Amino acid sequence: MSNPTYSRFVRFLQDELALSTDSIAIAERSVQQKQGPLPMILWQYGLITLEELNRIYDWLEKI
Repeated sequence: MSNPTYSRFVRFLQDELALSTDSIAIAERSVQQKQGPLPMILWQYGLITLEELNRIYDWLEKI
């Protein structure tokens, strides 16, 4: 994802799913360690529900 797109994505996570900056940062560290894509890590860590994971992928399809 490009930087402007990634910034929009983070805003979506914060505004629409009410994820904290800390929660996103935790997941980002795992992404940097090549443990998987951010949406899946958020779900695996229990930071989002399966329904929210689907919302994320729906949002990503539209960009």
